[in-house]
Amino acid sequence: MNVRDLVPWSRPGDRDRNLPVEGSAESPLFTLHREVNRLFDDVFRGFDAPGLWGGRPTWPQIEVQDHDREYRVTAELPGLEEKDVEILFEDGVLTLRGEKRQETEDRSRAFSERVYGRFERRLSLGDIDEDAIQATFRNGVLTVIAPKSEQSRERARRIPINTGMTSH
Repeated sequence: MNVRDLVPWSRPGDRDRNLPVEGSAESPLFTLHREVNRLFDDVFRGFDAPGLWGGRPTWPQIEVQDHDREYRVTAELPGLEEKDVEILFEDGVLTLRGEKRQETEDRSRAFSERVYGRFERRLSLGDIDEDAIQATFRNGVLTVIAPKSEQSRERARRIPINTGMTSH
């Protein structure tokens, strides 16, 4: 058997066949490349990428709301109590830190998605009335309310958007 017989464009009678150009949408190689890229995208989308490369996924998950007079920071901390969490505010940075300890030392589990260990989240909030910051912890949800200072509220100004088509 001749190896040239295995190459589709070298067979007798196939020379006139229009083969797809490499990189075109019909190219089998291009299609394979696209599908492999999609496969990798799907696999990595299911994980928090920093966790794959040696880092830990960001935990706890937080939500920050910016209202006119205050910031409201909410953190989900299931399985923790308020004694396990510390809240600090220094130089415009709100720090949430704590530790979730494993309940048992039983290592016989084959699989666990639970997160254990120390955590620390830092949020730059800027000009805050430090004496008025309040925190509550209820049903595994920490809520921190940080009122903005008067100076911070006065400095904020709305910038109008010009709708005209002329530029200067």
